[in-house]
Amino acid sequence: MSNPLLSLDEAIARLTEAGRAVALREHDRVSTFDALGRVLAEDVRSTLNVPPADNSSMDGYAVRAADVREPGTVLHVSQRIPAGVVGRPLDPGTAARIFTGAQVPAGADAVVMQEQCEAVPGEGLGEVRINTVPAAGAFVRRLGEDVQQGATVVARGTRLSPQSLGLAASVGAATLKVVRRPRVALFSTGDELMMPGEPLKPGAIYNSNRYTLRALLQAAGCEFTDLGIVPDRLDATREALRRAAEGHDLVITSGGVSVGEEDHLKPAVQAEGRLDLWQLAIKPGKPLALGAVRRGGGGEALFVGLPGNPVSSFITFLVAVRPLLSAMQGAADVGLPRAVAVRADFDWPRPDKRREFLRARLNERGGLELFANQSSGVLTSLAWADGLVDLPPARAVAAGDTVNFLPLAQLIG
Repeated sequence: MSNPLLSLDEAIARLTEAGRAVALREHDRVSTFDALGRVLAEDVRSTLNVPPADNSSMDGYAVRAADVREPGTVLHVSQRIPAGVVGRPLDPGTAARIFTGAQVPAGADAVVMQEQCEAVPGEGLGEVRINTVPAAGAFVRRLGEDVQQGATVVARGTRLSPQSLGLAASVGAATLKVVRRPRVALFSTGDELMMPGEPLKPGAIYNSNRYTLRALLQAAGCEFTDLGIVPDRLDATREALRRAAEGHDLVITSGGVSVGEEDHLKPAVQAEGRLDLWQLAIKPGKPLALGAVRRGGGGEALFVGLPGNPVSSFITFLVAVRPLLSAMQGAADVGLPRAVAVRADFDWPRPDKRREFLRARLNERGGLELFANQSSGVLTSLAWADGLVDLPPARAVAAGDTVNFLPLAQLIG
């Protein structure tokens, strides 16, 4: 009797539970320059206010709003304040020439942009005609308006993006404490596999999964060891598993996990550790294995067996392995990215009973088009697509319907 299909949501929950059970405890202290994509191990708190003082958001003139009661008011320009210079207190009845980012002098409570002013020649710095009546606070960025001293600006568990790195730098964080990178071992099994550059023998195929999985691990910020193609023998597979478990947190393989398949991988993992075979209710990507491989010195490395078809392997990595890796690193957000609602410019009249991930891309009209061949072996569909339509089970689609779209850039990065 076959096991019931496991929903993707339930699979992600089990995978993240397994990942958190072996959460990485070691941390690295790295330059903020080099922390892109890393998971933050401690909160970044601000030791200062940002901005540290009231400053101008425009090039113009700092004034006391009460001194400008009507358009056309002329004021003496008493000082010039570029960014990085602290001016002296503003005398009543005068204006200060000020530039974007410069600290607003004490006594001034508004900035009038230069486009609403006219310079009038005169003694010293001359005078300025103010052609509008400013409101108090106009074009003034207040002390602490962006960040207040003591505030948490980037929370522990955040996967660091360019914008979060900029925010950390804005409060003076030159280095960041991050979770160490996951260490992953990768290998392929199958005597039919050959490497590009080798003459292709009859019945053989080039090992494309090795390339896509290596690249996906790089994009996920992992350190990985590629053990290559393992001979299709039980002893060789067991030896490869033992080598893979040493010094690694996770072992990933592709192929050999379908129910009933005659393959050495399943008995090898069972002999070297433990194995749980799942049938996911998704298409493509039905077979998935989760288990562990014992280390000689104690402990174990997690094991994930991905399906062998190239599209299935790629998509299952994105929707299942990425959440596992995020959970291992203590990331706060471990699920799929939020889908975007987009108009379907296609028909999908015969849906599958499983949750489907259709390869699609945005067209010039803002709608989605499907790749013509949605087979799990058609790698060209992924190279052509810029995202996946996340289609619930048994959901038919007619052109004009709204569907959920997952951009590949968000799934991969």
